[in-house]
Amino acid sequence: MKFWRRLHLAGAIALAFGWLVTSAARAAEKDIVDTAIAAGNFKTLVKLVQEAGLVDALRGEGPFTVFAPTDQAFAKLPKAQVDALLRDKEALRQVLLYHVVSGRVTSDQVTKLRSAKTLQGGEIRISTSQGKVRINRANVVKADIQCTNGVIHVIDTVILPPKQAQPKKSY
Repeated sequence: MKFWRRLHLAGAIALAFGWLVTSAARAAEKDIVDTAIAAGNFKTLVKLVQEAGLVDALRGEGPFTVFAPTDQAFAKLPKAQVDALLRDKEALRQVLLYHVVSGRVTSDQVTKLRSAKTLQGGEIRISTSQGKVRINRANVVKADIQCTNGVIHVIDTVILPPKQAQPKKSY
């Protein structure tokens, strides 16, 4: 009887492990936009990326590193501020590009940096304390979501570019 229980338990563990490996592999088969859509907690980000006309750029070859605010992060912003960004497409593009860094920067690499230049042209501050990583005032709550054209790090707050930063290039 014990033998069959162990065999059954071993089979269940193997199936669960196989599911995890398969799920991770599937995530790495999607680009940044499709990965964000599939995650389900980036609906606002995806909508704003569409409104700003950045879908094709973020589906491009890359690689890109995206510090992606969740829907809850966008909910922290005043509605008037989000509405203003929706009316001003260039300002919206600048805010979104401020969340993107050129290259595939993994969590191991991020923790060794003090700052990074964004596609918006400004610099984000990176700090690490007690094993936690912050991007400006946002906390990284999940790291290293691999995509075909880069990596996503989930943050809990929308980061806003400084007013004086100039765009690096237009997409």
